[in-house]
Amino acid sequence: MFDEWLGFSVGDSLQAYVEDLFAREDAVLRDVRSRSDEGGLPQIQVPPSTGRLLQVLVRLAGASRVLEVGALGGYSALWIARALPETGSLLTLEREPRHAAVTRETLRRAGLGDRVEVREGEAPELLAALDASFDVVFLDADKENLPLYLEHAARLLRAGGLLLADNALWRGEVTNPEDGSPGVYVDRFNRALAQDPRFLATVVPVGDGVAVGVRLPDE
Repeated sequence: MFDEWLGFSVGDSLQAYVEDLFAREDAVLRDVRSRSDEGGLPQIQVPPSTGRLLQVLVRLAGASRVLEVGALGGYSALWIARALPETGSLLTLEREPRHAAVTRETLRRAGLGDRVEVREGEAPELLAALDASFDVVFLDADKENLPLYLEHAARLLRAGGLLLADNALWRGEVTNPEDGSPGVYVDRFNRALAQDPRFLATVVPVGDGVAVGVRLPDE
C-alpha cells in the first residue's frame, strides 16, 4: 500500500479539483493574468494551487517581511501580499523593467501597493546589497543562479524562517534532465538544499513542485 502511494501522481483532474476547492481566482487575480497576456509577458506565473500554498505558508510562518526573487507580472506577489498583516511588507526583485511596471500596476489595482516594493535590477547584485532579516524568501527567477540564491537566502532568513522555491520538479524532468536545460540547475539546487545543514527541507508536489526549507539556528 505504501509503495502504491509513493507511485501516485496528481493529474490534471485532481489539480483542478484542489484549485476549485481551495484556490479559486477572484476578479483581481484573473485581471493579472489577462493584463500579463496582453502585455506579452511569458505565461510562466505560478498556478493558483501554488499561489494558495505560498499564501498558507506565509501566514503559517507569521511572516511580516517577505522577499521574492522574480516578480514577473505580480501574480505570486499578490497571493503573498494578501497573506501579510497590515504592517507587513514584501520586497520583490525583477530584472525586466516591463515586468516590474506590470507588477506595480497589479499591486496598485489590488490596493496593496503600500505593502510591496518592486526593485529593478539583476537579482545577484540586488541580493548582495541587501542587509536585512526576512521571515520568508521565495525564489522564482532564473534557474542557473539557484545555488547563489540559496546562499543569499541562508544569509537573509531569520532562524525559523522559510525558504520557498518554485519549479522544484521542473515538469518532471529533474530525475533525468537534458544537458544544459534548466532542470539541471534545479536538480543541483534540490540536492544542495537537501544536504544543507542550515535547512530542514522537502519538496511539496503542488503545481510544478515547491521546495520548502526551514532555516535552522546557526550552531
